[in-house]
Amino acid sequence: MLGRNSQYYSLFLLLVDASVLVLALLLSYALRVGYDDRPLVTEVGRTDYFLSLLSILPFWIATFALLGLYSPSTYNRRLSEWGKIAAGSFVGVLLILGWEFVTGESILPARLVAVYALVGSFGLIILERESLRWLRNTLFRYGIGTSRVLLVGSSSALTDLAVNLADTSRSGYEVVAIAGPKRLVPEQLNVSHYPQVESALKFIESNRITTIIQTDMFEDETRNQAVLSAAQTRHISYNFIPGQAEFYTGKNTVDIFLGYPMISVSQTPLIGWGAIAKSIFDTVASFILLIVLSPLFLLLIALQKILNPGPVFYISKRLSQFSRPVDLIKFRSMSATYGKKDAAEEFRDMGREDLALEYTKNRKVENDPRITRFGNFLRKTSLDELPQLVNILRGDLSLVGPRPILPQEAKFSRSRAALLHSVKSGVTGLWQVSGRSNLSFDERIELELFYAQNWSFWLDIKILFKTIAVVLFGRGAK
Repeated sequence: MLGRNSQYYSLFLLLVDASVLVLALLLSYALRVGYDDRPLVTEVGRTDYFLSLLSILPFWIATFALLGLYSPSTYNRRLSEWGKIAAGSFVGVLLILGWEFVTGESILPARLVAVYALVGSFGLIILERESLRWLRNTLFRYGIGTSRVLLVGSSSALTDLAVNLADTSRSGYEVVAIAGPKRLVPEQLNVSHYPQVESALKFIESNRITTIIQTDMFEDETRNQAVLSAAQTRHISYNFIPGQAEFYTGKNTVDIFLGYPMISVSQTPLIGWGAIAKSIFDTVASFILLIVLSPLFLLLIALQKILNPGPVFYISKRLSQFSRPVDLIKFRSMSATYGKKDAAEEFRDMGREDLALEYTKNRKVENDPRITRFGNFLRKTSLDELPQLVNILRGDLSLVGPRPILPQEAKFSRSRAALLHSVKSGVTGLWQVSGRSNLSFDERIELELFYAQNWSFWLDIKILFKTIAVVLFGRGAK
């Protein structure tokens, strides 16, 4: 949702990045020429060095722009931003070296200057971006630079948006008014409520609304047009977020069909060469990890025999790509007497109707009495998932993908289960690293549908890095 504030911030980032890159390049020159007594490869004066780099700087900034470093979808996501800064810094140094090769002019007085430039540009840009992020969030906290939002809708998506946008210091949005049923307005939010959207539109100026977000289309076409026209005539941002996850795919295409704009919705972008590259990556990575982690495997098998008598592994029937059943392998974390029936049935057999209801609602329970003490350790450290590397090597699973669901879970949403299984299930995925441990079963499915419909190799890499953080620091979904 790119508004005026985001555009101004992007321009500000561009100017600051350019200044920081100049600083990094000047420091690189000073460190090698001024503080290093070793002979130089070429004598390059300060002025010549500076002017040459100014000629290359626009191309370096253009590289940053092509990588998306001035897009909210990047600078609002730290891990994505850092990765692209690293790529941009590397390409920038290559531009300098390429310029030398093409023109035959010497820009760098020594090879070490290029190394300093690479490290310095990456480090200083990261420091600059983090400082600006802190400053921006601080300003948001005091209502400076925020977008004042009118939410319009009639589904639970409106409530979820309102709650998440309410953290203004992170979102940059201030929910001012909500047009929709009263039951959808979160009690903790102090906002103006309008049962009818027509009433809300009359108070756009007095509420100083700068952004309208609509989550559901009205049956009456004129009401939808009224909302859009209200935004257009006042030159404020309008955004529509469809309540159906099927429209979230990044592979939607727009074409002309019989004179009408036609939107084609693909199941997933994970097709063709993307699927082949992902499969090769999974096979190579799982093979290497199995070799590297083999001592840990042997240790855990021994500890399992001692501390958790019974079978070492737990084999569970799950559904993976195209709803194909696979035998999921895990280190057994429950007592050997459990895990043979649906969890809700086992809880009822134990006389724990409360746990059966909790599991039926969320497909998980907070404190599962079936888990042994050593099994609890395995789960908390995610070590129980390690044998699934064998599943990956066999082609049953991928490193990253939707959670493989139980066969009985498919009945809860048959159409969504089919869409979810358009890609191979994974050991880790988007909901595990979402940072929210209280997600309901339906919310987890929504996140995994988003992954299936918006896959990219870069998204897989981000999820893998976040998984490491979750395992090491205990953050994320549990």
